[in-house]
Amino acid sequence: MDSFISIDILFRWLHVLFGITWIGLLYYFNFIQGEYFKEAEPDAKADATKKLAPRALWWFRWGAMFTFLTGVVLLELIRTAHGWDSYITVGALTGTFMFLNVWLIIWPNQKIVCGIVEGDAAAAGPKALLASRTNTLFSTLMLIGMMGSFHGGGQASYLVTQGLSTGLMAVLAIVVLLEANAIFGKIGPMASVKGVIHCSLALTVICLGLMQYV
Repeated sequence: MDSFISIDILFRWLHVLFGITWIGLLYYFNFIQGEYFKEAEPDAKADATKKLAPRALWWFRWGAMFTFLTGVVLLELIRTAHGWDSYITVGALTGTFMFLNVWLIIWPNQKIVCGIVEGDAAAAGPKALLASRTNTLFSTLMLIGMMGSFHGGGQASYLVTQGLSTGLMAVLAIVVLLEANAIFGKIGPMASVKGVIHCSLALTVICLGLMQYV
C-alpha cells in the first residue's frame, strides 16, 4: 500500500507539472502570441516566427507528450484502485484528443508555418489554428474531468463499470463531434480569443450538467 501511494503521488505530481507546461503554452499561443502576430510589424513577426515560435513549440509538444504518458500510468493506477467514473473518462478522452491534435495536426502544420519544412503555409496556418482553438475549447472540460474524479459527486461519480449513463454518452458524443470539427470543420465562434473562452466555459457547464444530472 505504501508503495502504491508513493507511485501514485509521484505520477500525479509529474502529470500536473507537465500539464502546467503544456496548457500554459497552449494559452500563450492562443491568447498572447496569436494576438501579437496580428499587430506586429512584418520584420518582427518574421523574426518571432523563425526564432521564438519553434522554441515555444518544443516545450509545448513535449509537455503534451509527457502529460499524456504520465496520464496513461495514472489511468491504470486509478482503474486498479477504484475503477473509472464519468469525470476521469471525459478527462482522459479530451486529454487524448488534445495530445493527438498537438502531434498530428498542430506540430506538422506549424513546422510549415515556421519554415522548418517546406509546404503551403497559407493552408497550414488555419489547420493548426483550428486544432489549437479546439484544444483550448477542451481544456476547461479536461481540467474538471481530472479534478472531479472521485470528488465531484452526483451521477458523474458512479463507476463506468456499472454502465454508461445517458449523460456520459451524450458528453462523449459531443466531444467526438467537436474533435471531428477540429479535423474537417470550421473555426466558427472560436476565431476570437473571447469566443473560444466563452465556448470553452459553456461546453464545460453543459457537459458537467449532463454528467451530474442525466
